[in-house]
Amino acid sequence: MVNSGQSDPSEQRSPGTHRAGEGAAGGSTAPRGGRPARPQAVLEVVGKTRVTPNLIRILLGGDGIAHLNDNTSTDAYVKLLLPEPSSGLTPPYDLDRLREETPELLPKVRTYTVRSWDRSTGRIALDVVLHGEGEVDGVAAQWADGAIPGDLVAMRGAGGSYTPDPAASFHLLIGDHSALPAIASSLEAMEPAARGLALIQLDHAEDRLHLSAPDGVEIRYLLEPREALVAQVEELDLVGTSGLQVFAHGERGIIKQIRRLLVTERKIPQEQISISAYWALGRIEDQFQAEKREPIGRIDD
Repeated sequence: MVNSGQSDPSEQRSPGTHRAGEGAAGGSTAPRGGRPARPQAVLEVVGKTRVTPNLIRILLGGDGIAHLNDNTSTDAYVKLLLPEPSSGLTPPYDLDRLREETPELLPKVRTYTVRSWDRSTGRIALDVVLHGEGEVDGVAAQWADGAIPGDLVAMRGAGGSYTPDPAASFHLLIGDHSALPAIASSLEAMEPAARGLALIQLDHAEDRLHLSAPDGVEIRYLLEPREALVAQVEELDLVGTSGLQVFAHGERGIIKQIRRLLVTERKIPQEQISISAYWALGRIEDQFQAEKREPIGRIDD
């Protein structure tokens, strides 16, 4: 997920320096409003690959991975805690102290899909999209572009709740570049006999990936504006949807239209659909997350 922007049902809070008594591998925030403390996992950069001109894969490992929730969903995501490089902060962070004393130094929270999780080696891979849109590109793209082996990064998670159902008669996966890691992981997890269609919108042809998928699942790249996803869904023959499973994630405005097509017009039961916005055009994640609690942030009107 650039959530890469990834879907997040939980409330986002800003993070922050080391608290005395926290373990070196992971910190936690004190309970607020009766909520349990959420641990910080501190992982080390062990590798970096430029997968396409606009996609960087960061490989992370270390003992800190034990502080992550071992989520096996194919849309599993983590929230990176990324301070400004000039802040001098090192993970784990004392969030409460930063909030009280220097809130301007609070690390930014950015959500990303776990592209792969190798439990035998204790390593995870994150794919970070470089949008190339100035401030919208933001702190996560800068971190990924400059990351070198040995760097430490704090994160929380993993969340996520979608996995292809082996009993589904047809899988429909819909998304833009931000959803590509989750779609790729989902395709790899499907049964060999699975049938389906993946609609993936990209802005640049060079960002297409050769994805592993069952023979019965068509992968259709759309090298057109994001609105092409809506048009493609409109044209689909979805008669007899009792065995259909849908995964649809991406830009908020597009996902809102797709949800209307699938749920309101086609009457597909919501329990058969995993759908949410990973990001919103013209918004950094802080604004995007805050708007989830406002009418503009809803996709189900």
